[in-house]
Amino acid sequence: MSKILLWNYLKSIFVFLAAIIIANSAVLGCANKSEDKHMEEIKKNHRSVENLWRDFLEDNPNNRNRETPLSFYFCDNEKDANECAELVVKGIKQATATSLWWYEKNNETLPKVGDLYVVTNWNGYAQAVIETIKVEQIPYNQITAEFAEVEGEGDKSLEYWKRVHEAYYRREMEPHGDSFDENMIIVCEYFKTIYLVEK
Repeated sequence: MSKILLWNYLKSIFVFLAAIIIANSAVLGCANKSEDKHMEEIKKNHRSVENLWRDFLEDNPNNRNRETPLSFYFCDNEKDANECAELVVKGIKQATATSLWWYEKNNETLPKVGDLYVVTNWNGYAQAVIETIKVEQIPYNQITAEFAEVEGEGDKSLEYWKRVHEAYYRREMEPHGDSFDENMIIVCEYFKTIYLVEK
Protein backbone atom coordinates (compact mmCIF):
# COMPACT_ATOMS: atom_id res chain seq x y z
CA MET A 1 0.00 0.00 0.00
CA SER A 2 1.45 3.37 -1.02
CA LYS A 3 1.90 6.21 1.46
CA ILE A 4 -0.93 8.17 -0.20
CA LEU A 5 -3.29 5.21 -0.13
CA LEU A 6 -2.27 4.45 3.44
CA TRP A 7 -2.89 8.06 4.47
CA ASN A 8 -6.28 8.13 2.77
CA TYR A 9 -7.13 4.83 4.43
CA LEU A 10 -6.08 6.06 7.87
CA LYS A 11 -7.87 9.36 7.31
CA SER A 12 -11.11 7.54 6.49
CA ILE A 13 -10.77 5.54 9.72
CA PHE A 14 -10.20 8.74 11.74
CA VAL A 15 -13.26 10.35 10.18
CA PHE A 16 -15.35 7.25 10.88
CA LEU A 17 -14.22 7.08 14.52
CA ALA A 18 -14.80 10.80 14.98
CA ALA A 19 -18.32 10.40 13.62
CA ILE A 20 -19.01 7.59 16.11
CA ILE A 21 -17.68 9.65 19.02
CA ILE A 22 -19.76 12.68 18.02
CA ALA A 23 -22.86 10.55 17.55
CA ASN A 24 -22.43 8.86 20.92
CA SER A 25 -21.81 12.19 22.60
CA ALA A 26 -25.01 13.53 21.08
CA VAL A 27 -26.99 10.51 22.27
CA LEU A 28 -25.56 10.75 25.78
CA GLY A 29 -26.20 14.47 25.81
CA CYS A 30 -29.81 13.93 24.83
CA ALA A 31 -30.17 11.21 27.47
CA ASN A 32 -28.75 13.46 30.18
CA LYS A 33 -31.00 16.34 29.15
CA SER A 34 -33.98 14.00 29.15
CA GLU A 35 -33.11 12.72 32.64
CA ASP A 36 -32.62 16.28 33.92
CA LYS A 37 -35.99 17.30 32.50
CA HIS A 38 -37.64 14.31 34.14
CA MET A 39 -36.14 15.17 37.54
CA GLU A 40 -37.26 18.79 37.18
CA GLU A 41 -40.77 17.55 36.43
CA ILE A 42 -40.77 15.37 39.54
CA LYS A 43 -39.56 18.23 41.74
CA LYS A 44 -42.18 20.55 40.28
CA ASN A 45 -44.93 18.05 41.04
CA HIS A 46 -43.78 17.28 44.59
CA ARG A 47 -46.45 19.70 45.81
CA SER A 48 -49.01 17.03 44.92
CA VAL A 49 -47.27 14.67 47.35
CA GLU A 50 -47.42 17.26 50.12
CA ASN A 51 -51.09 17.97 49.36
CA LEU A 52 -52.03 14.29 49.45
CA TRP A 53 -50.21 13.84 52.75
CA ARG A 54 -51.93 16.91 54.21
CA ASP A 55 -55.33 15.49 53.21
CA PHE A 56 -54.37 12.12 54.69
CA LEU A 57 -53.46 13.72 58.02
CA GLU A 58 -56.69 15.70 58.09
CA ASP A 59 -58.66 12.47 57.65
CA ASN A 60 -56.35 10.53 59.99
CA PRO A 61 -55.51 12.98 62.82
CA ASN A 62 -54.24 10.21 65.10
CA ASN A 63 -51.54 9.12 62.65
CA ARG A 64 -48.25 9.23 64.58
CA ASN A 65 -46.08 10.13 61.61
CA ARG A 66 -46.59 13.80 60.77
CA GLU A 67 -43.68 14.28 58.36
CA THR A 68 -44.24 13.76 54.67
CA PRO A 69 -43.07 10.21 53.90
CA LEU A 70 -40.85 9.14 51.04
CA SER A 71 -42.48 9.22 47.63
CA PHE A 72 -41.51 7.09 44.64
CA TYR A 73 -42.69 5.56 41.39
CA PHE A 74 -42.30 1.93 40.38
CA CYS A 75 -40.06 0.67 37.56
CA ASP A 76 -37.63 2.57 35.33
CA ASN A 77 -39.83 3.76 32.47
CA GLU A 78 -42.96 5.84 32.03
CA LYS A 79 -45.30 3.14 30.71
CA ASP A 80 -44.63 0.64 33.50
CA ALA A 81 -44.50 3.30 36.21
CA ASN A 82 -47.91 4.67 35.28
CA GLU A 83 -49.44 1.20 34.90
CA CYS A 84 -48.14 0.12 38.31
CA ALA A 85 -49.43 3.28 39.96
CA GLU A 86 -52.87 2.60 38.48
CA LEU A 87 -52.73 -0.99 39.75
CA VAL A 88 -51.99 0.33 43.26
CA VAL A 89 -54.92 2.74 43.03
CA LYS A 90 -57.20 -0.15 42.02
CA GLY A 91 -55.90 -2.33 44.85
CA ILE A 92 -54.55 -4.94 42.43
CA LYS A 93 -50.85 -4.41 43.05
CA GLN A 94 -50.18 -5.15 46.71
CA ALA A 95 -46.48 -5.96 46.73
CA THR A 96 -43.17 -4.95 45.23
CA ALA A 97 -39.86 -6.74 44.77
CA THR A 98 -36.64 -4.75 45.12
CA SER A 99 -33.27 -6.47 44.98
CA LEU A 100 -31.23 -6.50 48.16
CA TRP A 101 -28.38 -5.46 45.85
CA TRP A 102 -30.17 -2.14 45.22
CA TYR A 103 -30.55 -1.39 48.93
CA GLU A 104 -26.90 -2.15 49.60
CA LYS A 105 -25.63 -0.30 46.53
CA ASN A 106 -27.56 2.83 47.47
CA ASN A 107 -27.09 2.56 51.25
CA GLU A 108 -30.86 2.58 51.67
CA THR A 109 -32.64 1.39 54.81
CA LEU A 110 -34.61 -1.81 54.39
CA PRO A 111 -38.39 -1.44 54.64
CA LYS A 112 -40.22 -2.54 57.77
CA VAL A 113 -43.79 -3.19 58.78
CA GLY A 114 -45.67 0.05 59.37
CA ASP A 115 -43.68 2.17 56.90
CA LEU A 116 -45.78 4.61 54.89
CA TYR A 117 -45.00 5.82 51.37
CA VAL A 118 -46.59 7.99 48.72
CA VAL A 119 -46.79 6.30 45.33
CA THR A 120 -46.57 8.64 42.34
CA ASN A 121 -46.81 8.26 38.61
CA TRP A 122 -43.77 8.69 36.36
CA ASN A 123 -43.96 12.48 36.52
CA GLY A 124 -44.18 12.63 40.29
CA TYR A 125 -47.92 13.23 40.71
CA ALA A 126 -49.12 11.63 43.94
CA GLN A 127 -51.55 8.74 43.49
CA ALA A 128 -51.85 6.93 46.80
CA VAL A 129 -50.53 6.36 50.31
CA ILE A 130 -49.47 2.78 51.01
CA GLU A 131 -48.51 0.99 54.24
CA THR A 132 -46.02 -1.87 54.44
CA ILE A 133 -47.61 -4.88 56.13
CA LYS A 134 -45.01 -7.62 55.59
CA VAL A 135 -41.37 -7.92 54.46
CA GLU A 136 -39.52 -11.08 53.42
CA GLN A 137 -36.10 -11.68 51.93
CA ILE A 138 -36.30 -14.48 49.39
CA PRO A 139 -33.87 -15.76 46.73
CA TYR A 140 -35.02 -14.90 43.22
CA ASN A 141 -35.31 -18.57 42.27
CA GLN A 142 -37.64 -19.22 45.21
CA ILE A 143 -40.21 -16.54 44.42
CA THR A 144 -43.63 -18.19 44.34
CA ALA A 145 -46.61 -17.94 42.02
CA GLU A 146 -48.57 -16.65 45.02
CA PHE A 147 -46.25 -13.69 45.40
CA ALA A 148 -46.36 -12.94 41.66
CA GLU A 149 -50.14 -12.82 41.87
CA VAL A 150 -50.09 -10.46 44.85
CA GLU A 151 -47.66 -8.16 43.03
CA GLY A 152 -50.37 -8.01 40.39
CA GLU A 153 -48.45 -7.06 37.26
CA GLY A 154 -49.10 -8.31 33.74
CA ASP A 155 -51.07 -11.57 33.76
CA LYS A 156 -49.99 -12.13 37.40
CA SER A 157 -48.19 -15.36 36.51
CA LEU A 158 -44.83 -16.44 37.88
CA GLU A 159 -43.54 -16.78 34.32
CA TYR A 160 -44.38 -13.14 33.57
CA TRP A 161 -42.95 -12.01 36.90
CA LYS A 162 -39.62 -13.74 36.28
CA ARG A 163 -39.31 -12.45 32.73
CA VAL A 164 -39.88 -8.77 33.50
CA HIS A 165 -38.05 -8.74 36.83
CA GLU A 166 -34.94 -10.48 35.55
CA ALA A 167 -34.79 -7.92 32.74
CA TYR A 168 -35.21 -5.10 35.25
CA TYR A 169 -32.55 -6.40 37.64
CA ARG A 170 -30.13 -6.79 34.75
CA ARG A 171 -30.77 -3.21 33.62
CA GLU A 172 -30.07 -1.77 37.06
CA MET A 173 -27.01 -3.93 37.81
CA GLU A 174 -25.05 -4.09 34.57
CA PRO A 175 -24.11 -0.37 34.43
CA HIS A 176 -22.31 -0.97 37.75
CA GLY A 177 -20.46 -4.02 36.46
CA ASP A 178 -22.60 -6.42 38.50
CA SER A 179 -24.46 -9.43 37.15
CA PHE A 180 -27.89 -10.90 37.72
CA ASP A 181 -27.86 -14.15 39.71
CA GLU A 182 -30.83 -16.46 40.25
CA ASN A 183 -29.72 -16.87 43.87
CA MET A 184 -29.73 -13.13 44.55
CA ILE A 185 -31.92 -11.99 47.42
CA ILE A 186 -35.14 -10.13 46.66
CA VAL A 187 -36.80 -7.95 49.29
CA CYS A 188 -40.47 -8.85 48.94
CA GLU A 189 -42.49 -6.03 50.42
CA TYR A 190 -46.23 -6.48 50.87
CA PHE A 191 -48.36 -3.39 51.33
CA LYS A 192 -51.94 -2.14 51.39
CA THR A 193 -53.33 0.99 49.80
CA ILE A 194 -54.72 3.13 52.58
CA TYR A 195 -55.45 6.49 50.94
CA LEU A 196 -56.09 7.74 47.43
CA VAL A 197 -55.79 11.11 45.79
CA GLU A 198 -59.16 12.65 44.98
CA LYS A 199 -59.81 12.56 41.25
